[in-house]
Amino acid sequence: MGKKVVIYCSASTKIDPKYNAAARELTRALHALGYGIVSGGGAIGTMGAITDESVRVGGAHTAVLPRFMEGLQNPALTDVVWTPSMSVRKEKMREGTCAAIALPGGIGTLDELMETHTLRKLGKYDGPVFALNLDGFYDPLITLLDHFVQTGMLEARDRDLLQFPRTVDELVEKLK
Repeated sequence: MGKKVVIYCSASTKIDPKYNAAARELTRALHALGYGIVSGGGAIGTMGAITDESVRVGGAHTAVLPRFMEGLQNPALTDVVWTPSMSVRKEKMREGTCAAIALPGGIGTLDELMETHTLRKLGKYDGPVFALNLDGFYDPLITLLDHFVQTGMLEARDRDLLQFPRTVDELVEKLK
């Protein structure tokens, strides 16, 4: 696999279908540009949608799962990396990637996104970091980060290391 992008996303089946549709659209666009994808590799939710779409279009896709999640992986996966813990999983997911993308997701996605943003700020992750702000999903996070800047808890330049494109097309343009 050449250049790779890590995608953080939801494993929930209770989300609006538009999030999975955006994930499939992004997956197609990334593979068309020659990117491989690294994700959490779950069988359901947005994780499942990404894997299924990668398989459908024949794109390179690596899943990284902690050993305690064995049995929850998407059966369509052919490239699975097993880790001893969630912490090691996050490190392995970022390893060798040139960008990190968070799709709308829950607290796991937020954890992965914030850790990657922090590593970017500290110079320990080189790629751009994106949160797809589809229909304003990440507006509350933007407000919180702006609050951190206003109170001196975060430098504006470091806040700006996390980008919030509003559409898949806008995000893909930023990756080109």
